Amino acid sequence: MYNLPESVENLINALSMLPGIGPKTAQRLAFYILKSPVDEANFLSDSVISARESIRPCVICGNFTDKEECNICRSQERDREIICVVENPQDILAIESSGEYNGLFHVLMGALSPLDGINPEDLRIDELVGRVKKEEIKEVIIATDPNVEGEATAAYIKEILNKYPVKITHLAYGIPMGGNLEYADGVTLGKALEGRREF
Repeated sequence: MYNLPESVENLINALSMLPGIGPKTAQRLAFYILKSPVDEANFLSDSVISARESIRPCVICGNFTDKEECNICRSQERDREIICVVENPQDILAIESSGEYNGLFHVLMGALSPLDGINPEDLRIDELVGRVKKEEIKEVIIATDPNVEGEATAAYIKEILNKYPVKITHLAYGIPMGGNLEYADGVTLGKALEGRREF
């Protein structure tokens, strides 16, 4: 039986660790990379290393940035009285594509999932509470994914924030239950933001 060289097997295994990439797709990607010109493969490799080394969480909201604060937190054009709480940095891109939101963000870096060992202390919930306490926040929009984990996270945040004089809203359900924000189109997200309800 034919065995691939160890370096090729390692490449396939590394690619299959990416979300949504199964063994067959990983194999196709690996062979594509191996057939590419060396400078393209080097560019891919260098880009991964550069991004991994230079990108870090924003000290305020947790979004990915190459500076201490992300562009959104630094911007004076944003409405600084509203925070939209999302699970992951890619959700910010999805909401921004709607063109309907001009406030700030807060990234939790996940959702509550006790079965997977993700508890409140594993998320950036304390940082959110700190922002609500010290910034002049009038509204917190909870934009977690419409699935069991997202809804549990939303309920937990609502319970914590009920102690503070802040309006808590939740995205309207133009987004299907069980879906992910990063896959929703801008129009759907825009309508969900427009139709947000008090939570």
